[in-house]
Amino acid sequence: MSRVAKVHRATKESTVTVTLHLDGTGEVSISTGVPFFDHMLAQLGKHGGFDLYVTAHGDLDVDAHHTVEDTALALGQAFREALGDKSGIRRFGDALVPLDETLCQVAVDVSGRPYLVHVEPPIVELIGTYETTLTRHIWESFVAQAQMCLHIRVLEGRNAHHVTEAQFKAVARALRDAVRLDGGPGIPSTKGVL
Repeated sequence: MSRVAKVHRATKESTVTVTLHLDGTGEVSISTGVPFFDHMLAQLGKHGGFDLYVTAHGDLDVDAHHTVEDTALALGQAFREALGDKSGIRRFGDALVPLDETLCQVAVDVSGRPYLVHVEPPIVELIGTYETTLTRHIWESFVAQAQMCLHIRVLEGRNAHHVTEAQFKAVARALRDAVRLDGGPGIPSTKGVL
């Protein structure tokens, strides 16, 4: 079974192409024009063990919002498409990831129902050109298209870079576990569909 998806999203504000291979080796190539966001997406691919290739061109002269949002939407769609009917996956995954003073806890359910719980401490507004308020919006956009339930709780943390990066690493590890094929029969739900 090939668990690969390629998604192209074009709007008047941005053009995004995402290629995702769920059973990859963590190979990444990311270019969105937002350097810190590139760094975060690289964490997602590397620590998730996904091959992830992303190119995005957007109206960065306005700000990064549209580019980041459309990339997150395309990424969520790629996850949904690569998973197919979700037969044989573990479905649930969780991770507890430290990054220096920061500790992040994530749980995911590849349920077919989009829902986000996101808790992080107050942090500075900018990391380079990246507005830290975008982080929650990334996860909102991602789960809307991926149709997953995602809980992210930053339990400790002060440094904005660490608080954000720990989230991407923890989500990656939780997703890696949730989408893993464990040899179980059929769809992991008594409803028969996810």
